[in-house]
Amino acid sequence: MSDEAATTGKSLLTPFNVIAGIIVIMGLFITVMRFTRGLGAVTNLSDYNPWGIWIGFDLLVGVALAAGGFVTSAAVYIFGMKKYHSAVRPAILTGFLGYAMVVVALNYDVGRPWRLPFPFIVQQGTTSLLFEVAACVALYLTVLFVEFSPAALEWLGLKRARNIIIRLTLLLTIFGVVLSTLHQSSLGALFLIAPSKLHPLWYSPYLPVYFFVSSIIAGLSMVIFESTLSHRYFKDKMDAAHLAEKDEVALGFGKAAALVLAGYFIVKLIGVSQGNGWHLLATSYGAWFLLEMLGFVALPCFLYAVGVREKNLKLIKWTAAWTVLGIIVNRLNVGLIAFNWQLPSAERYFPHWMEIGISVFLVTVGLIAFRFIVTRMPIMYAHKDYDETT
Repeated sequence: MSDEAATTGKSLLTPFNVIAGIIVIMGLFITVMRFTRGLGAVTNLSDYNPWGIWIGFDLLVGVALAAGGFVTSAAVYIFGMKKYHSAVRPAILTGFLGYAMVVVALNYDVGRPWRLPFPFIVQQGTTSLLFEVAACVALYLTVLFVEFSPAALEWLGLKRARNIIIRLTLLLTIFGVVLSTLHQSSLGALFLIAPSKLHPLWYSPYLPVYFFVSSIIAGLSMVIFESTLSHRYFKDKMDAAHLAEKDEVALGFGKAAALVLAGYFIVKLIGVSQGNGWHLLATSYGAWFLLEMLGFVALPCFLYAVGVREKNLKLIKWTAAWTVLGIIVNRLNVGLIAFNWQLPSAERYFPHWMEIGISVFLVTVGLIAFRFIVTRMPIMYAHKDYDETT
């Protein structure tokens, strides 16, 4: 940031830098507290509520919203939709940073970062869903890093290494889709072992399917959302191809999101019917479930369809933001709000302000990293020395 300010003559005291600086200082302070005084000093976790916002938001939400990487690369390189090529690198970067922040967040929840690879090396719990999730996330983070690396290699001028990675694009894409399918669905499968703790309206044998399908919705919507913000704040970093294709990306991904949302709504209704939970809709939790289904699934499905039919880009972009919020609501419902729903209110979990502070800190670090990379590397434009980008 200092180099950029020196070359442009702009002050470092911008609103973004000031707010981000305050958040980073706060986050570092809480980090020291967490790793010197333990979970009890900075969280409201307990034996009844061992998983809090660091799992419900940082992991479940983070992994879902980072799905744009595999969705976009699959559309372009597997299904041959080359007209969305300009969206690949921003989506891969967003996915890579999202998964990286998820791994960092896990260290706050688990503790002892140096023992994070312990299950892979010493005691492989290969029959555990947690082991499968950990293995797939670790492998997919590696895949995302390799997929992102051509941009960094172009920036560094390492042409030979860059060309080797380019030749592996299709293989990396297929590998990434397989890994994403496994761990996105397995995160939902984790809750299958807690039928008495998760409210019946959210508990279903189809939870793995729900999580995977909704991750596709999240990925499609995040690409539109990220593209909208990038066009507003990094328009000067975009070349003519990116500027020309941005509307096509919004229309195409909006259409796909409408179709997937419709399918997701139907599958959720099948789950309620299979669990014979219709009578629960008349309860307070039922009202909240209906709000999620009607307000964050049916409504964006309709709005996406209208936006695509009328080519209303503004409506599509606002719907993408609303859908991203809906994914956050869904994951928090499964991981926190509808979990341990039978406990007395006094024993229910509510995050400590320091837990929220760490989550905000990690999101801010991700934004800083995204800004740093986009302003320096060929993410939203094609490098002048190369004819092909990924």
